[in-house]
Amino acid sequence: MNDNGGRRRRDGVGIPDEGYGPGEEYDNGKERGMAGEDEVESIEKIFASQEVPSWKSQLTFRAFAVSLLLSVAFSFIVMKLNLTTGIIPSLNVAAGLLGYFFVKTWTSLFSRFVAVPFTRQENTVIQTCVVASSGIAFSGGFGSYLFAMSDTLATGPDANVFKNPSLSWIIGFLFLVSFLGLLSVVPLRKIMIVDFKLTYPSGTATAYLINSFHTPKGAKLAKKQVKELGKFFSISFLWAFFKWFFGGGKDCGFDAFPTFGLEAHEKRFYFDFSATYVGVGMICPYIINISVLVGGIISWGLMWPLIEKRAGEWWDPMAAKIEDMRGIKGYMVFLGIALILGDGLYNFLKVLSITLHAMYQQFRKRENVLPVASDSSPESSERSFDEQRRTQMFLKDQIPYWFAITGYVALAALATGLLPTIFPQLKWYYVLVIYIIAPPLAFCNAYGCGLTDWSLASTYGKLAIFLIGAWAGSAHGGIIAGLAACGVMMNIVSTASDLTQDFKTGYLTLASPRSMFISQVIGTAMGCVISPCVFWIFYKAFKDFGVEKSAYPVPYATIYRSMARVGVEGFSSLPKNCLNLCYGFFAAAIVINGIRDLAGKKRARFIPIPMAMAIPFYIGSYFAIDMCLGSLILFLWERVNKAKADAFAPAVASGLICGEGIWSLPSSVIALAGVKPPICMKFLSRATNERVDAFLNPGS
Repeated sequence: MNDNGGRRRRDGVGIPDEGYGPGEEYDNGKERGMAGEDEVESIEKIFASQEVPSWKSQLTFRAFAVSLLLSVAFSFIVMKLNLTTGIIPSLNVAAGLLGYFFVKTWTSLFSRFVAVPFTRQENTVIQTCVVASSGIAFSGGFGSYLFAMSDTLATGPDANVFKNPSLSWIIGFLFLVSFLGLLSVVPLRKIMIVDFKLTYPSGTATAYLINSFHTPKGAKLAKKQVKELGKFFSISFLWAFFKWFFGGGKDCGFDAFPTFGLEAHEKRFYFDFSATYVGVGMICPYIINISVLVGGIISWGLMWPLIEKRAGEWWDPMAAKIEDMRGIKGYMVFLGIALILGDGLYNFLKVLSITLHAMYQQFRKRENVLPVASDSSPESSERSFDEQRRTQMFLKDQIPYWFAITGYVALAALATGLLPTIFPQLKWYYVLVIYIIAPPLAFCNAYGCGLTDWSLASTYGKLAIFLIGAWAGSAHGGIIAGLAACGVMMNIVSTASDLTQDFKTGYLTLASPRSMFISQVIGTAMGCVISPCVFWIFYKAFKDFGVEKSAYPVPYATIYRSMARVGVEGFSSLPKNCLNLCYGFFAAAIVINGIRDLAGKKRARFIPIPMAMAIPFYIGSYFAIDMCLGSLILFLWERVNKAKADAFAPAVASGLICGEGIWSLPSSVIALAGVKPPICMKFLSRATNERVDAFLNPGS
């Protein structure tokens, strides 16, 4: 769900980085029904008759042409999700299916001219490139630290501390910070993948998915899945157009439908008929959707109505009118932040302890005793053949250590000199300190991700906000310095774990580490240009961009701005009793996570996740209704035909997400052209409708 930090938790939901975190991307590790099965037969014996292409042959023109097309499409989808709620589901199934479909179509159309077969290695290159590119739409901070710098969110005492978005500096910033993380872990790839045998569940799931496409049985299933994806893509796209067409005015369209009554609608508790979040709900685990709903009920159903009654006593009603944090908005934002930080701290310490313990055991015994690696040991001749084959190919094409080390030093020196020209508040010695401490943090994040499938990139980013912000101080632009430092740290740590995931995927599909590294670099470069351009379209097309209750409220930008403000100014700007409540919610997040771990996996399924509960605190729970509906659809489908649900649910969900997501492109172009929806459709109560009729027909 990226609070913006991770990629895709192969990316997944992308709920992000901190276990199951908001605003970040989450991935179930194993896509439902797509890659969870144990390898009953030797995968590599199935492909033994196929020659493995060289690393150069894996990097084809058609692979990058398809990657570019899919990167643009997926960047729009991820950007829309990032700017609305911050919940970003895994789009790996969609990327894998569409990549497979487009290249197969390409080879069919040009079979007379191109005789090169479509291999699983080339499929892996496409997958890596697309996910790397579209991931920049999330980790680039467009929905968090980057837009948090803008004057739209600069209110109160720091109203003059801002840096508005501009294509030139955003693209330059991303090119400076997005590649160092790739170089920081290259020297450790053999240790991570071969020696330690880290599982990287999401990377493993992606590899199983790609391998299945290229078997006769898997190819047939893939064709059916593409058909389902296309069908629901069309339905979702047309539905989005229908909603736009009838939304021509204030309180028009289905978003204004008072599902549970007018009062509930005012409290942001309604069903907004979003195909996107129905699809998100089908991909997210049930507990995520329920947690979001529970968070919405606690906040908008209980907390905020009670705090509203304390107007004038606890908070300033005048501050609420100007959206100042001294009003009720302060409670909405900071109580959510308390849950996020409590959950993030708990999972950070948990993953760190697991990582350190595993590393201690690894180096002490000089053998693989990692608690999650037992399934990787070659206990059969088939598994031994697979491992020997994969290790041989993985070690064949080396990336020189000197290249990685000198590249990191050179890029770090370049960024240290140039970043202060983009952000004068971010002094060169702040950047230097970040680049000195980043490699060990990147290693820890990549190692922990291999053990738990959790990336803690956004946690490290928040840490940079507080440390650099406090170091700079309010008098020297600490808010901007902290937010910029957050972006630097997050990009390094996030891309490091992403690349090791890609190495694991390549290891299991016999894709060369060189082709994985190059495709990641090319995909990242694509994203550094595509994502800012996509963001710019949204930013210019919608005049109320970033405003609360607008189509694109960018909620996590408000949260990151508030964290930066607290890091610089302290807690003096908070309304009365807000800090005490924050302490309570922070502690509650830690306690709930502890109970979840002590309860065991079976009971933990029924205990809400604090990170997910925090999402609706500020933006409302309207999308939670959509997500729970998606969960209900999936639950009923599994009860009726579990095998079919496992096979096709990810494709159906991806189609629903992609269709409405792609509509954001033409809708943005239409908005830029000044075209408004032609018809206003409203839903009125009978009494209101009678009054309207009486007004329109006074003589009747």
